Amino acid sequence: MLRLPLHCYYYHEEQQRGSRSSCGGGSSSKVCNFEPLFNLLEDVLSSARAIQLVMHDDACKAVLMEDHTAREVREMVGDEGFWNEVEAVHGLIKLVKEMARRIEAEKLLVGQCLPLWDELRAKIKDWDSKFNVGEGHVEKLVERRFKKSYHPAWAAAFILDPLYLVRDSSGKYLPPFKCLSPEQEKDVDKLITRLVSRDEAHIALMELMKWRTEGLDPMYARAVQMKERDPVSGKMRIANPQSSRLVWETYLSEFRSLGKVAVRLIFLHATTCGFKCNSSLLKWVNSNGRSRAAIDRAQKLIFISANSKFERRDFSNEEDRDAELLAMANGGGDDHLLNDVLADTSSV
Repeated sequence: MLRLPLHCYYYHEEQQRGSRSSCGGGSSSKVCNFEPLFNLLEDVLSSARAIQLVMHDDACKAVLMEDHTAREVREMVGDEGFWNEVEAVHGLIKLVKEMARRIEAEKLLVGQCLPLWDELRAKIKDWDSKFNVGEGHVEKLVERRFKKSYHPAWAAAFILDPLYLVRDSSGKYLPPFKCLSPEQEKDVDKLITRLVSRDEAHIALMELMKWRTEGLDPMYARAVQMKERDPVSGKMRIANPQSSRLVWETYLSEFRSLGKVAVRLIFLHATTCGFKCNSSLLKWVNSNGRSRAAIDRAQKLIFISANSKFERRDFSNEEDRDAELLAMANGGGDDHLLNDVLADTSSV
């Protein structure tokens, strides 16, 4: 039973190779829908006691004597390991569903991506220990999906957002470079230099080094990271989400080049969840065929349009605004626009 959903995961992973969405996943038509499987598992678990009792019913015993398949089912439901596997698969799907709901509800920012993936890895590890799965299939699948989805902007935004500064033994609040791999550290340097002019590149790297060694004044860092309880959900949340921007634009204004990159990245949305594609976007996609280049272009334009709406908090006149954006694309200026939003457009 445990192998069934894993094989389904692997099958759809193979089906999704080469296709991307705005946040790095596959296209919606190829995403594996586990809702029916999840409902089935919940029904099986809720009926576990009844299923076990029915095997002792006289009518069922008569069937078991004649039907080989029925006897196999009796052996399966009588095995404690079977129920452990059912609970394991149910728990895994529930975990992923809850993470997906959070992403949609919170409108994930680019800087939150790496911490979220670390959280997912930790939860998968706890899940593995709880159910003693031990084969490493899910961990490998998570890493494969991470590599496919990863964008250098994740690492850069994570490093530049004061929200993620870490207090060291001397009391300094420093950017979490220790949480990055060597490749991700290089990605930070490359992306920052590509988001500034050629003349400013060396200045930006010098400012990045200063940011790495000096960090932020403890008083300002604690103010940025201050949390309060959400009266609706009861969960802790950042008291002032705009404080990261305010710090870069005021106290850290000496970082002229790096500050421009920071403000540009840390409030960039990583997903278009909650953004509804309207007819302008859909007509543009249909009119440009179904080639890989056309689909990639459409995905990137949708990503840009969604971020502009999230930034303005303005969802009025969507048709007119999107029509204007798509007119720019048809005019041949979309490559410059895309490169201006995210320097490396190969894996948006």
